[in-house]
Amino acid sequence: MTREHAERFAADWIRHWSHREVQQIVSHFAPDARFTSPVAAKRTGHPLVTGREALRDYWSVVHTFTTFQFFLERTIWDDAKQELVIVYTREIDGKRDRACEILRFDSTGLVYEGEAMYGASLE
Repeated sequence: MTREHAERFAADWIRHWSHREVQQIVSHFAPDARFTSPVAAKRTGHPLVTGREALRDYWSVVHTFTTFQFFLERTIWDDAKQELVIVYTREIDGKRDRACEILRFDSTGLVYEGEAMYGASLE
Protein backbone atom coordinates (compact mmCIF):
# COMPACT_ATOMS: atom_id res chain seq x y z
CA MET A 1 0.00 0.00 0.00
CA THR A 2 1.22 3.51 -0.77
CA ARG A 3 0.56 6.68 1.22
CA GLU A 4 -1.96 7.79 -1.42
CA HIS A 5 -3.81 4.48 -1.17
CA ALA A 6 -3.74 4.70 2.65
CA GLU A 7 -5.36 8.15 2.51
CA ARG A 8 -8.11 6.83 0.21
CA PHE A 9 -8.59 3.85 2.53
CA ALA A 10 -9.00 6.21 5.52
CA ALA A 11 -11.56 8.35 3.69
CA ASP A 12 -13.51 5.23 2.70
CA TRP A 13 -13.22 3.88 6.28
CA ILE A 14 -14.80 7.05 7.68
CA ARG A 15 -17.53 7.05 5.00
CA HIS A 16 -18.39 3.38 5.61
CA TRP A 17 -18.62 3.96 9.36
CA SER A 18 -20.75 7.06 8.93
CA HIS A 19 -23.14 5.08 6.72
CA ARG A 20 -22.99 2.11 9.14
CA GLU A 21 -21.82 -0.21 6.38
CA VAL A 22 -20.47 -2.93 8.64
CA GLN A 23 -20.06 -5.46 5.82
CA GLN A 24 -17.86 -3.01 3.88
CA ILE A 25 -15.76 -2.36 6.98
CA VAL A 26 -15.13 -6.01 7.81
CA SER A 27 -14.36 -6.83 4.17
CA HIS A 28 -10.99 -5.11 4.69
CA PHE A 29 -10.03 -7.54 7.47
CA ALA A 30 -8.28 -10.89 7.17
CA PRO A 31 -10.45 -13.85 8.26
CA ASP A 32 -8.39 -14.28 11.44
CA ALA A 33 -7.81 -10.57 12.15
CA ARG A 34 -7.44 -9.35 15.72
CA PHE A 35 -8.88 -6.04 16.94
CA THR A 36 -8.38 -4.50 20.38
CA SER A 37 -10.72 -1.87 21.80
CA PRO A 38 -11.62 -0.45 25.20
CA VAL A 39 -15.26 -0.46 24.06
CA ALA A 40 -15.01 -4.20 23.42
CA ALA A 41 -13.68 -4.63 26.94
CA LYS A 42 -16.74 -2.81 28.33
CA ARG A 43 -19.24 -4.52 26.05
CA THR A 44 -17.89 -8.10 26.05
CA GLY A 45 -15.62 -8.27 29.09
CA HIS A 46 -12.51 -8.68 26.92
CA PRO A 47 -10.67 -6.05 24.85
CA LEU A 48 -9.79 -8.42 21.98
CA VAL A 49 -12.16 -9.38 19.16
CA THR A 50 -10.78 -12.14 16.91
CA GLY A 51 -11.95 -13.01 13.40
CA ARG A 52 -13.91 -11.29 10.67
CA GLU A 53 -17.24 -12.86 11.71
CA ALA A 54 -16.79 -11.82 15.35
CA LEU A 55 -15.95 -8.28 14.21
CA ARG A 56 -19.11 -8.15 12.09
CA ASP A 57 -21.21 -9.25 15.07
CA TYR A 58 -19.44 -6.85 17.46
CA TRP A 59 -19.70 -3.83 15.13
CA SER A 60 -23.35 -4.47 14.23
CA VAL A 61 -24.24 -2.50 17.38
CA VAL A 62 -23.86 0.67 15.26
CA HIS A 63 -27.41 0.08 14.03
CA THR A 64 -28.79 0.65 17.54
CA PHE A 65 -27.68 4.30 17.74
CA THR A 66 -29.99 7.13 16.72
CA THR A 67 -27.17 9.29 15.33
CA PHE A 68 -23.75 8.10 14.27
CA GLN A 69 -21.17 10.14 12.33
CA PHE A 70 -17.37 10.09 11.91
CA PHE A 71 -15.25 13.04 10.68
CA LEU A 72 -11.73 12.44 9.38
CA GLU A 73 -9.06 14.72 10.85
CA ARG A 74 -5.85 13.19 9.49
CA THR A 75 -3.99 10.04 8.63
CA ILE A 76 -0.52 8.85 9.54
CA TRP A 77 1.06 6.23 7.27
CA ASP A 78 4.19 4.17 8.00
CA ASP A 79 5.27 2.56 4.75
CA ALA A 80 7.93 0.32 6.31
CA LYS A 81 5.48 -1.15 8.83
CA GLN A 82 2.44 -1.00 6.53
CA GLU A 83 0.60 0.69 9.38
CA LEU A 84 -2.13 3.31 9.12
CA VAL A 85 -3.40 5.57 11.89
CA ILE A 86 -6.76 7.20 11.25
CA VAL A 87 -7.47 10.16 13.55
CA TYR A 88 -11.08 11.30 13.64
CA THR A 89 -13.89 12.85 15.63
CA ARG A 90 -16.99 10.78 16.24
CA GLU A 91 -20.48 11.90 17.18
CA ILE A 92 -22.74 9.20 18.57
CA ASP A 93 -26.16 9.98 20.02
CA GLY A 94 -25.21 13.53 20.95
CA LYS A 95 -21.80 12.69 22.42
CA ARG A 96 -18.63 13.83 20.68
CA ASP A 97 -15.04 12.66 21.19
CA ARG A 98 -11.78 12.15 19.33
CA ALA A 99 -10.54 8.73 18.40
CA CYS A 100 -7.97 6.89 16.36
CA GLU A 101 -7.70 3.51 14.73
CA ILE A 102 -4.33 1.84 14.22
CA LEU A 103 -4.51 -0.68 11.38
CA ARG A 104 -1.72 -3.04 10.31
CA PHE A 105 -1.87 -4.54 6.82
CA ASP A 106 -0.58 -7.88 5.58
CA SER A 107 1.08 -8.48 2.21
CA THR A 108 -2.32 -9.00 0.54
CA GLY A 109 -3.59 -5.59 1.68
CA LEU A 110 -5.93 -6.89 4.38
CA VAL A 111 -5.93 -5.68 7.97
CA TYR A 112 -4.53 -8.41 10.19
CA GLU A 113 -4.44 -6.37 13.39
CA GLY A 114 -6.14 -3.23 14.61
CA GLU A 115 -6.56 -1.16 17.73
CA ALA A 116 -8.99 1.59 18.64
CA MET A 117 -8.26 4.41 21.07
CA TYR A 118 -10.72 7.00 22.32
CA GLY A 119 -10.15 10.37 23.90
CA ALA A 120 -12.07 12.43 26.37
CA SER A 121 -15.46 13.78 25.47
CA LEU A 122 -15.43 17.06 23.51
CA GLU A 123 -18.67 18.21 25.14
